Amino acid sequence: MNNGLVRRALVGIAASAGLFVAGAGLAQAQDDGQVKVTPLGSHDGEFCVVDRAMVFEDPNGTRILYDAGRTVAGADDPRLGDIDVVLVSHMHGDHVGDRRIEAVNRGACGSPEFPVVTLPQSNTVDIAVAKQATIVTGSEMPAFFAAKLEAAGADKSKSQLVRFGASKDVGGVKITTVPAVHSNGVSPSFLTGPLAEYLKAAGVSASVGPPTGYVLTFSNGLVVYLSGDTGITAEQKMVVADHYGAELVVMNIGDTFTTGPTEAAYVINDLIKPRAVIPSHANEPATEGGKVKEGTRTAAFRDAVNVPVHIPLSGRTMAFNGNGKCVDICD
Repeated sequence: MNNGLVRRALVGIAASAGLFVAGAGLAQAQDDGQVKVTPLGSHDGEFCVVDRAMVFEDPNGTRILYDAGRTVAGADDPRLGDIDVVLVSHMHGDHVGDRRIEAVNRGACGSPEFPVVTLPQSNTVDIAVAKQATIVTGSEMPAFFAAKLEAAGADKSKSQLVRFGASKDVGGVKITTVPAVHSNGVSPSFLTGPLAEYLKAAGVSASVGPPTGYVLTFSNGLVVYLSGDTGITAEQKMVVADHYGAELVVMNIGDTFTTGPTEAAYVINDLIKPRAVIPSHANEPATEGGKVKEGTRTAAFRDAVNVPVHIPLSGRTMAFNGNGKCVDICD
């Protein structure tokens, strides 16, 4: 039996037997603390067109920013708080942050305002430098971010590598990268000097290897899969589900550039089979007044999956136990 299924089976046996005393070990670990998940979108209480960013907080206090993108108002964003780790799935501007909001609630949910240009450093690097956070990425991205950190006068060793099949413990959270099927070119606008001009003139981007997703294992035992931008992959079954046993999934559903709602539902229902899912990257103003709008991709995905769907309303902190069940602010 694979690692993920073994883990789930042991948790279920322990729970059914009522083994929640100190000597129970594994069962106890599943209920010790909650992982908090806070979406940081462009408009308070909504799920908007370019919302990508989320903060994960381990029960031990370690805080992880995932795909800062354009909807975090820089390092001074009051919603951000302390950040220990920054994750970047790939180098597209809406994920690494080629520009950003100045403050929340500017413009409309379907067309937010991004007046602050963060090139060539990126919103991600600006935040990591100010927060003295560690940037953890895969592929060839660590060298790119190390150079950016050094250019900003920060410690380039704060850019750290974890490739497929390996893992890194940062602040008590185990981090690994997993394959994603997408593109991962660095726009010339993030570069300086002659190379930037040559690439721009040729209409091509610089390669930093394949894009990634992440699997995070938190100190309460919760395993979370962050899909990044991806299509359907065999690894979602073989690696994410069978080996790591992911119980909570953050899944892109935006279509055209990533899996659409039907494809994403297949990943959830047939490949990973988690306990719960948070949709992401919908590429639409998915909510109004905090409620999902009917006829949207988000509504189609919600109606197609077989597990609880938790809509990432900006600024609202959800809490998950070690089994992947939402236990607070679960709308």
